[in-house]
Amino acid sequence: MRRVIPSLFVLLTLSFSVAAQTYPVHLNSIGFLPELKKSAAIPHECESFKVVNAETAKEVFTGKSTGPKFQKDVDQNVWIADFSEVKTPGKYYLEVPGLGKSTEFEIADDAFRFAAKTSMRAFYLWRCGMGVHGEYEGNVYETEACHLKDAYEDYIGKPGSQRNGTGGWHDAGDHGKYVVNAGVTLGVLFYAWDHFQVNLEKVEYELPETAPGYPEFLKELKWETDWILKMQYPDGSGRVSHKLTRTNFSGFIMPQDDHEKRYFTEWSSAATADFVALMAMAARHFKSYDAEYAQKCLDAAWVSYRFLQENPEYKRFEQGDFQTGGYQSRNVDDRLWAAAELWETTGDPECLADFEKRAADMEFEIDENWDWSDVSNLGMFTYALSERSGKNPQVAQTIRKDILENAGDLVKKAQEDVYNRPLAGRYYWGCNGTVARQTVNLQVANKLQPDKKYIETALDAVNHIFGHNYYNRSYVTGLGLNPPMNPHDRRSGADDVEAPWPGYIVGGGHSATDWVDEEESYSHNEVAINWQAALVYALAGFVN
Repeated sequence: MRRVIPSLFVLLTLSFSVAAQTYPVHLNSIGFLPELKKSAAIPHECESFKVVNAETAKEVFTGKSTGPKFQKDVDQNVWIADFSEVKTPGKYYLEVPGLGKSTEFEIADDAFRFAAKTSMRAFYLWRCGMGVHGEYEGNVYETEACHLKDAYEDYIGKPGSQRNGTGGWHDAGDHGKYVVNAGVTLGVLFYAWDHFQVNLEKVEYELPETAPGYPEFLKELKWETDWILKMQYPDGSGRVSHKLTRTNFSGFIMPQDDHEKRYFTEWSSAATADFVALMAMAARHFKSYDAEYAQKCLDAAWVSYRFLQENPEYKRFEQGDFQTGGYQSRNVDDRLWAAAELWETTGDPECLADFEKRAADMEFEIDENWDWSDVSNLGMFTYALSERSGKNPQVAQTIRKDILENAGDLVKKAQEDVYNRPLAGRYYWGCNGTVARQTVNLQVANKLQPDKKYIETALDAVNHIFGHNYYNRSYVTGLGLNPPMNPHDRRSGADDVEAPWPGYIVGGGHSATDWVDEEESYSHNEVAINWQAALVYALAGFVN
């Protein structure tokens, strides 16, 4: 993104432009599906509203708003406009007498397909070790092949030795690669394919041919899986390096200009357990397309799983010389997930017993607020949805009950929040990713016991991300109304294109009202693969 010092005239022009895009009606600016819920929030006193066809200027629906409802965290009285009765495809806007109009939006069966494509292609644009190229809204986004010397083994006992660690995705706004964060990322993306394959096959991602014979969605996942395989120690022990980075963060430079020495770090038990889970998932999802590769993944999973069984103590990663992302995880949740995925892939009874014991130790808890530091939900969900025999009936019943109760709580919280945010009242670094990831809880519950409320609440999360929020803005670069322009992303900050790289969800505010669209604010505006995977999953449930 070009850095310029604006003149007073430019600043005044920009201020006017932003004001001109301020609408009194807050809604999902991407659009709505014909048969599902449609609503908007209006933080201004109003009694009625109408829906107008944007192409004919004809009124198609008139409704009464409900409210007001005061919510402390946003310090607003909010009225709600429900226009679910409008189902005819087309382009529309809401008009509120005395206040004004909303931005235009679309009602269509494929309303979310372009957003789903753009958010998934964002992973391709994150690729490390090869040049990437994308064109979006008249701009060209590209990098040259980068980090081709990944990486050195100085920190795993071989000073000066170099081994192939190329590939994978850059983790976030920086150029590092981290196994623990890749764990929840690939786990959620494999879930997206497992739960919504029919939907995702409708999307053309326009990816390069790096995995012949694979569906495009899985082709992108294999790019990361190939790198994860390289993180296992080559000595046959099963240990897995925690990350591959330089010792400190680079400045805002393009990845091909980052020539600092990069290293495999020491192993951690969390990274090793996540490796097991991912390789087990890869083995079963890739088997139909490449049985030899799938077996390679499974063999690697077994080596690391046996190592973990022989070494039950927690091995924390110590940062030492490194100032890059820590991703410290307590590892009990990672081990539980590893056992669940290896059992689901192989049916091994020892893995099943391992999982059930660990699940009991964790009191079968299902978390509504989860990310890379606690992936126990992934293990619980895999077990609950599995059709394999041999489950302990009491364990299975308890986990199912807890999943449904958790989803019910999310429904209630979304219904009580004026912007229907399922993570109602909780804000922190990366909370937008959690809002998107809560759709996994809801969709899993819907698979266990179909309920329209689960689907509507998952849609509430999507709506919130794309403008049904306090700011009346999209949180995703290049998509929706007034999207972020200054993400904490080294490519966006270092290239010569004013608009940021497209399709990336930013982390969000630490309170309901403190989000800032500023490049320097990594804790508010960074992009990251774990949040991105959650966005891909959230959209996957609504692709037609």
